Amino acid sequence: QLVESGGGLVQPGGSLRLSCAASGFTFSSYYMSWVRQAPGMEREWVAGMDTDGTYTSYADFVKGRFTISRDNARNTLYLQLDSLKTEDTAMYYCAKGTPPDNWGQGTQVTV
Repeated sequence: QLVESGGGLVQPGGSLRLSCAASGFTFSSYYMSWVRQAPGMEREWVAGMDTDGTYTSYADFVKGRFTISRDNARNTLYLQLDSLKTEDTAMYYCAKGTPPDNWGQGTQVTV
């Protein structure tokens, strides 16, 4: 199970920190990602991280603004969102595995 939290309403230029609490599987064994979906748009990949946090990757549209991280001891994935833009408004989901095979219910970010 994946449960996202931390979304909200923020002004352009503001920041949020999203969390994803994982349970029911060995979190530290899986590549994890964040994806987002805006109304009327396709779901798009935002960022990913390997099992121990050694390697991260980002979509071009968030590079330098968003930071993915994980705490395997707490079974939690994070996404720090800085310098938010109106076009970042979307439902944000965490996803397990690559390709993803499990998704959370999402947390809404409105800029």
